[in-house]
Amino acid sequence: MAAQPGRTGGPDVLERPIDWERAERSPEFRELVAVKRRFVVPATIFFMAWYLAFVLLAGYAPDFMGESVYQGLTVGYCLALSQFLMVLVLGVWYLRKADRVFDPLAEKAARRALETAEEGGADRFSTAPDDVAARTEQTDRERRA
Repeated sequence: MAAQPGRTGGPDVLERPIDWERAERSPEFRELVAVKRRFVVPATIFFMAWYLAFVLLAGYAPDFMGESVYQGLTVGYCLALSQFLMVLVLGVWYLRKADRVFDPLAEKAARRALETAEEGGADRFSTAPDDVAARTEQTDRERRA
């Protein structure tokens, strides 16, 4: 399958030298990183807390974990199986978020990096964190509308 021109990893990327450090400072790339971080960090913390609670219950509340829920199915088994369900839910949620939010932002960042490479690498990127925060908030408002 041939790569589409203009997409990240396409043939035109190989023809143009891209200053990756400059691309990393671009507002589009910073917005992508900030939006992904706002999703990934809380999701990871939630899952780790869920798993830690399961391990602690298994170790310190064996009577509770051994209680029968239905004909030999115990609370421990239910909580263990919920770990698989949690991975599935978080995985699907991430994929949907990637399709709707992360991928368009990545495309925008890639286009900006390619445009900058075409222009000879003029450093037009603001490194002020306030500018990135304002753009991220504006994008969030646009998505909600």
